[in-house]
Amino acid sequence: MTAADPSALALRVTGLIKRYGERTAVDGLDLELPTGSVLALLGPNGAGKTTTVEICEGFLTADAGSVSVLGHDPAVDNDVLRRRIGVMLQGGGAYPGARAEEMLRLCAAYSADPIDPGWLLEVLGLADCAHTSFRRLSGGQQQRLSLACAIVGRPELVFLDEPTAGLDAHARIMVWELIERLRADGVSVLLTTHLMDEAEGLADRVVIIDNGRVVAAGTPADLTSRGAENELRFTAPRGLDLSLLVLALPEEHRCTETAPGCYLVDNGPVTPQVLATVTAWCAKIDVLATDLRVETRSLSDVFLDLTGRALRS
Repeated sequence: MTAADPSALALRVTGLIKRYGERTAVDGLDLELPTGSVLALLGPNGAGKTTTVEICEGFLTADAGSVSVLGHDPAVDNDVLRRRIGVMLQGGGAYPGARAEEMLRLCAAYSADPIDPGWLLEVLGLADCAHTSFRRLSGGQQQRLSLACAIVGRPELVFLDEPTAGLDAHARIMVWELIERLRADGVSVLLTTHLMDEAEGLADRVVIIDNGRVVAAGTPADLTSRGAENELRFTAPRGLDLSLLVLALPEEHRCTETAPGCYLVDNGPVTPQVLATVTAWCAKIDVLATDLRVETRSLSDVFLDLTGRALRS
């Protein structure tokens, strides 16, 4: 990772280590979030995402390494940072009996210059349930209220944990547009998500971690373009015997099943002959290959190749 000017960083994590007994949850992690940008932190369950974010938020302390959030150590200057950051928690974090508008106005009261709660309720489609208690809100409404509470105080840095989990398509688009507005206003965003299209569409930079370590980092375009010129991907029934296909391909090529039913031919140039070999092999074993792609990768493809696991595994 190229060193950046610390004064231009909303968040900087260096050599972060966190252990739980004999298990190392975070193992020498480095992160940088430039001011006014969106960073998506991705990883399979158990990769260390939640632990990393909770250390940055000041809820946990690190065993080693350093963390700087808006120029402060969150373990030492937590009271100072509380006025400058927004935290969206899974499960809402609200009082079950509090009404939606009451909860949002309470959060706004802690800020000297909050966003108008009424406007925010309208933008997030919560105006009609402003007087409904938190416990009676739907899961999607609770999720949107949690987001509203995280940003109503005009934070300089906001931590968004699965901001669109459980939302329908219309509500998800509303949240995406709001995140775009935050970035346009110079707010820095650390986003965790299980939705690859969300990370690819919103993030200026993506960091993928596994087993507590960074396994890839870069812009979505960087990550999806690396090596793509030498890759052929196709979808077919899971568990195919690839031995005959590998024998038919040029010697340096290989074919692997990267996820159930998802196949990758790589390790050599994708020529018309390679494409013809794959389609002929499929025809010979009476298999219809679908979604056959050359020179394109999705962020989901990159994730599977690096971790060998689906994001929700």
